[in-house]
Amino acid sequence: MAHRLRPPDAEGPAVRGAPHRPGSVRAVTSATTPASAVELPELPADSFYEHVDGSAYASTPATESPWDPRAQHGGPPSALLGRSVEASVGDEPMAVGKIDVDFLGPIPQGTCEIEVSVLRPGRRVRQVQATMSVEGRAVVTARAWLVAYEEGRAPTSGRPVVPPSLPSPQPQFRLPGVSAEWGYGRAVEWRFTSGGFGRQTPAGEDGRVQVWGRTRVPLVAGEESTGLQRLLTLADSTNGISTQLTARDWIFVPPGMNVTLQRVPAADWMHLDATSHVDPRGTGVAHATVSDDAGLCGYVSQPLLVAPRG
Repeated sequence: MAHRLRPPDAEGPAVRGAPHRPGSVRAVTSATTPASAVELPELPADSFYEHVDGSAYASTPATESPWDPRAQHGGPPSALLGRSVEASVGDEPMAVGKIDVDFLGPIPQGTCEIEVSVLRPGRRVRQVQATMSVEGRAVVTARAWLVAYEEGRAPTSGRPVVPPSLPSPQPQFRLPGVSAEWGYGRAVEWRFTSGGFGRQTPAGEDGRVQVWGRTRVPLVAGEESTGLQRLLTLADSTNGISTQLTARDWIFVPPGMNVTLQRVPAADWMHLDATSHVDPRGTGVAHATVSDDAGLCGYVSQPLLVAPRG
């Protein structure tokens, strides 16, 4: 969740007892919170962005930052740049293996322009850069390494990653001191399987949080979001969902994030196994292992600047 200051709901999870398909999500029923008792907040918009023309896109209230309604949360802009990287590939069998997103300053609401360039051409590996600008000022950049793929080219290896089953609906968390109406918070859904947002952890424990998440609206109006777009929309929340510090008393600013992928999530829901670590000097790192019901997808890492408010 990037803290940058001023400047149609998806299909539900499979039910218990239904045939399981790779890429679908097993659901478990909560004995404490009946699904019928949980109502999700009203959607702030039907998408995160609307296509204006050419390379121009208009942000909607669904991108709204928790800290300033005039600014965007870092997730949707990251996803919009990821979309442009994907589009640059066309029909070539290439996938994003790594993407580094840098937030160059506040990301204002309004119309933005996207520019894409190839930094390192190649048929097997390629580096592409996408930049978001608002009123002529670059506000976010993303550099991605694309790698060629071929089905069946290599054997499966590595220790399997099996996330917990998807819980039934849960009340959505609220940030202390932040309006419950903030747009991005209403455009995504979280279901915790371990830990919880803002929960204080005793000294010596790592504060690990495990949570399923999904986006409730598409990235661009009229389009179906890809797995990469959904992942990037949520990835910038890694530090926010796993912080052990209260947002009322502390700022924790991620100036960017790195996402390294084996593959993109195959379903709407994805699981984040996240932790945040802070050094007494006020530096830190947030990290998440991302998976879905088919196994490991990849990793998210964010550097942090941590300081008391005021």
